[in-house]
Amino acid sequence: MDESFETVRVAFGAAARWFAETVHELDRAPVRWDDPALGEWSLRDLVGHTSRALSTVEEYLRPGSTESDRRTVDYYRAVRGGRADPDEVAERGRRAGRDLGVDLPESVDVLVRRVTGVVAGRSADARVETPVGAWRLEAYLPTRVVELVVHTGDLRTAGGLDGQCPEVASRRALVVLGALVADAPSDDAPRLLTALTGRSALAAGFTVL
Repeated sequence: MDESFETVRVAFGAAARWFAETVHELDRAPVRWDDPALGEWSLRDLVGHTSRALSTVEEYLRPGSTESDRRTVDYYRAVRGGRADPDEVAERGRRAGRDLGVDLPESVDVLVRRVTGVVAGRSADARVETPVGAWRLEAYLPTRVVELVVHTGDLRTAGGLDGQCPEVASRRALVVLGALVADAPSDDAPRLLTALTGRSALAAGFTVL
């Protein structure tokens, strides 16, 4: 077993379960699923968008393996190069939220169990066929950890929930974001260097994604 891939797989499972636990907590909280959450999304919409970090793994996995040497940072480069229409992304989130049905906690539980089970049975070199090309599962799965960690945090903030992400998941997300910082355009280097050493602050809305 590839130890690094096993760590990613454990992080993915932990992040997925944290997402499911958060949906259950929101269901018990004094909020409504149509309350505002992030941008134009309601809580239901954001749950739907976050659930796609799971469903796309299942959707994109193909039989067999691939020899692709593309890295996780290369995935983000490819996505930036063919950035989807924000309106389409927003609509996919809304549609995914509707598709989860009336009982959001149960639907998310089923999805988490199914997809983590699928991932548990696949190897590091399993082929993942995405809209921006083919990747090894070990390169694609960390991007899903980032999505789950970041957007579950968004859900908890919107719902007024306390609690931290499981460390194994947050650490893996930071590894990805750290690689993206190192891969940032040269023009961003000066402000990143001064911000990361406490000498300046990044502008609101700045992202390495």
